[in-house]
Amino acid sequence: MTHIVSVQQVFKNYTLGTFVVPALRGVSLDVEEGEFLAIAGPSGSGKTTLLNLIGCVDTPTKGLVRIAGNATETMSERQLTRLRLHTIGFIFQSFNLVPVLSVFQNIELPLLLQRSATTKERRARVEALLDRVGIREYASHRPSELSGGQRQRVAIARALVTRPKLVLADEPTANLDSVTGTNILDLMKELNRTEKTTFIFSTHDARVWSYASSVVRLADGQIVDRVTAEEAVRAGGVPGQPSPRAT
Repeated sequence: MTHIVSVQQVFKNYTLGTFVVPALRGVSLDVEEGEFLAIAGPSGSGKTTLLNLIGCVDTPTKGLVRIAGNATETMSERQLTRLRLHTIGFIFQSFNLVPVLSVFQNIELPLLLQRSATTKERRARVEALLDRVGIREYASHRPSELSGGQRQRVAIARALVTRPKLVLADEPTANLDSVTGTNILDLMKELNRTEKTTFIFSTHDARVWSYASSVVRLADGQIVDRVTAEEAVRAGGVPGQPSPRAT
């Protein structure tokens, strides 16, 4: 199998005044193409920081990050921008939709930035994804006119419209009720199965671990272990932390 993500001995520190705050401490992680991987852990464990490094929106203080065979530490900002645009899709817990654009326009936006598809090709791709995520009737609506679940479906379609090899989802169910969250995870899992797209999603919620092909558990900026979904659910949480199911 081919590693689409390879993180080797990565450290990430943030400076707050005179204090240095370690967010990641010697993290190593390989992710194979086609995986549906969960990064689990409590708030402050380093989940979002790790996703940001994999997504090339931040750089490590120390260590190596390889994305789709690209050594990111040797790349210019222009090359990193191109890598993000053509290889990686992002799904944010806050949706990050453009409020003045319609649903159709929000999904189309990454294709416009790529400047490689014709108007006809863009329309065909967007309409296909509108159907796929079940929101075609809302194509002309603005994000403010949609429910949280509908906005998350728009965000998923936008992440997939460029046909990326890798999709990163930061707490994709955090702002959704349990039924809508389950529907979103079902949709992501189905797209992973049919499109063979690699998904990496972060979560602190043990209820969603069962969807993953494997679960990487973080605590205090370090990987505690990498287990099957069944093992993670059975354990109920990151060692040394309260079980999420008990809260």
